[in-house]
Amino acid sequence: MKTAVFWLAGLFCVATIAVAQDRPQVVQPNTVYVGADGKFEANPDTAVIQFNIAAQQSTARGAYDRASKSAEQVREILRSNGIEPKSAEIGYYSIEPIQEYRNNQEKLVGYRVSTSVSLKLKDFSKIAPIVQQLADADITDNNTVSYTLDDVDAAKTKAVQDAYRRVHQSAEAIATAGGRTLGELSSASVDIAENVRVFPMAQPMARMGAVTANPAPTQEFSPQTVSVTAHVNATFTLK
Repeated sequence: MKTAVFWLAGLFCVATIAVAQDRPQVVQPNTVYVGADGKFEANPDTAVIQFNIAAQQSTARGAYDRASKSAEQVREILRSNGIEPKSAEIGYYSIEPIQEYRNNQEKLVGYRVSTSVSLKLKDFSKIAPIVQQLADADITDNNTVSYTLDDVDAAKTKAVQDAYRRVHQSAEAIATAGGRTLGELSSASVDIAENVRVFPMAQPMARMGAVTANPAPTQEFSPQTVSVTAHVNATFTLK
């Protein structure tokens, strides 16, 4: 996406490569205005393991006790992998009655306790053991692994630099085509799109019983890169 507008000896000339963004309302004489997009792709630095702990029993106390037991098993799995349980985050906790519709009436049949847990990991080598142990214990459901970019500031900077490089190249080309020399940067604006997408892998490892010795489905594959984009508009003087 690039747009260039410049004045030469009172003659208004417009060179349009695509749709403009934030075009100035008044273009100053002897200046060139250019807009361009930039992008930087970075490897994700954080893995997010998410799962639910849920239990259903005929009484609220029974459901609570069973969920508590499952939660303690989860904590033991984390400890066995060198992870402090307090590093895991609780998304929600709920206890709700379970109703069934019988003979045109609702009847209370039990209670369900559920909670969501999210764990961020910088060490990707711990992902497979944790997820596999959770699956083997059969105490969680909706297990997912996703990747994201936690330190996005560096990627933003590189995306802006790429956009500015394109802007400067276009401005120089326009100045040369008009028989002028590109001067200093007069003004600029930046619009950053934090396209830090999360790439889920639903149920990365199901309970596999006797085939657990086989390689994990994701083994030796690399997480998809995260793309951060920026749009820069800049005005340069013309000599």
